[in-house]
Amino acid sequence: MSLCTSRFHDALLRVIMLALTSGVLLPAAARAQACCAGAAALTPGRLAPHEHALVGLQLRSALVLGTFDARAKYVPAPAHTAELDLEQDLFAALRVTKRGQLALLVPFLEARRQDRDGSEFGGGLGDANLSARYDFYAAGRSQYLPGIAALAGATFPTGTPAESASRRLSTDATGQGVMQGNFGLALEQLYGRWLIDVTGLFAVRAAHHAQGVSETLAPQWTALAALAYSFDNGASLGGSFAYSVEGRATIDGTAQADTERRRSWVTLYGLWPLSDHWHLIGHVLWDPPLSQLGKNQPQNMGLGVGVIRAW
Repeated sequence: MSLCTSRFHDALLRVIMLALTSGVLLPAAARAQACCAGAAALTPGRLAPHEHALVGLQLRSALVLGTFDARAKYVPAPAHTAELDLEQDLFAALRVTKRGQLALLVPFLEARRQDRDGSEFGGGLGDANLSARYDFYAAGRSQYLPGIAALAGATFPTGTPAESASRRLSTDATGQGVMQGNFGLALEQLYGRWLIDVTGLFAVRAAHHAQGVSETLAPQWTALAALAYSFDNGASLGGSFAYSVEGRATIDGTAQADTERRRSWVTLYGLWPLSDHWHLIGHVLWDPPLSQLGKNQPQNMGLGVGVIRAW
């Protein structure tokens, strides 16, 4: 498995956070405010019904505390080793139809790694993601039927894959090196000031060719459940739990044993309105260090802050 596929913020998390961005059309202003403030707390940016576009910047960092091995056992990071990952995300969203929205995210990644032989720092442009969402039915319109939206996206290999990295610890590896397609379904409902979101995503990756070897990662399935509360001033708080699984990778058409991957993570979110058009966002992310919840993945704790300007 290539090193870049196990970086702390892989393409999947970026897809989730962008694919959920959308303007949900609601029949009442109070419901719209609760929906949009709560949804914006759960995502890096989300258009309100009266907004047509937004741009934002988010700064993220994470410390790798351990790893889940091929037997799904949690192992703390060895002595004299350390990894700190940094990320700066530029993102934008545009309403293209009454119910549809496009979003673009361009990440810049850096890493500082240390082992017994020393430490190094490197980074660069990551894999960019373009996503779309179309709402077939708006949340809050019915007491019983939730809002229903289709999600789709593509991640482009704009980053540096592991085999092209020049640093000893591959700190300049910033991408997967392949195209990735993403498809999903989101269900969302409002109960007063509470917003509930359940999302399922499916990701497929193209084959990766390097040094005469063809490697293909298995399809990846992700489920995310989120809850957010909106306050009178437009501020909101929320949290989510996500779980992703994928099967064995193949090399030259042969499935490789013990290459399955699993990951779970918990995120707490917040949003604070500076004005009608400017918002501050923040989050804390944590991978529970419990054996069987992860496999062939690092275990992280991270945080992020950002600012959004909407029109």
